[in-house]
Amino acid sequence: MLYLENEKIRVAVNEQGAELNSIYLKNNETEYLWQANPEIWGRHAPHLFPIVGRLQNDTYQFEGQTYDMTQHGFARDLVFKIINADSKMIQLRLEDSIETHREYPFKFQFDVIFTLSEIGEIGVKYLVKNIDHQVIYFGLGGHPGFNIPLSGGKKFEDYQIQITPAKLYQRKVLNGPFLDLHQDIMFDAKKELVLNRSDYKNDAIILELDERPVEIKIIDTDKKHGIKVNIENAKFAGIWTKSNVEAPFICIEPWWGIADTLETTGQLVDKYAINRLDVNDEYVGEYSIQVF
Repeated sequence: MLYLENEKIRVAVNEQGAELNSIYLKNNETEYLWQANPEIWGRHAPHLFPIVGRLQNDTYQFEGQTYDMTQHGFARDLVFKIINADSKMIQLRLEDSIETHREYPFKFQFDVIFTLSEIGEIGVKYLVKNIDHQVIYFGLGGHPGFNIPLSGGKKFEDYQIQITPAKLYQRKVLNGPFLDLHQDIMFDAKKELVLNRSDYKNDAIILELDERPVEIKIIDTDKKHGIKVNIENAKFAGIWTKSNVEAPFICIEPWWGIADTLETTGQLVDKYAINRLDVNDEYVGEYSIQVF
């Protein structure tokens, strides 16, 4: 386990999946990150690469060959290499291998870089580099889960979500695990969204961000404690929890990619919202987390 730490906060990062394991605020002795109860949801904050969401039949085609890949890709289950690790910055790297080529035929470097500022803001930076001799295609995303409620005197429904800019957002709708482009729905972020498990019966609330900065805040009704996720340049944001159990967490998920559409051709190069990266180029995605 690796740690970022200052007088305000301690953050734990696991080399397995480059996954955040803890966000502990010292002044109120509170753990903010979901602690991966396997009976409910056995992850903390996985990174989604090289796809986000599900593929139709868990397969895709590239240059006449079919590849199998399960939901959210393989990065979350592999060990990353340490490039740098100190109390202010941790940089971890996943590189292609014989193992990844079975699912994904490209050569790549995928770095996850965590930083900790003096005020306790946790930066998360994704850096994808094309080290292949051809264009590569990929999706990318974060999936941090946060403990809700944060204190014993509150319940899940005592928290609300506030989004800035407060405006109407295009909402993407899933039909089962796949994107239904025929459903045209708007999400009104000019009013606060009180947490209610029934809102997640059809999986995540997905907002189209158009790669513009957005702040998503989870806060209790007393406006005392919560989490802010500032998303710099993502294409989408997912807000998710489990609806069928009393799951005491909520996920705020920046996505640079999304699940297959109902009408997908299965061709990776045609996949909806896929990222295309030229030889030797780099792709950067960023977001940050603050807890209070």
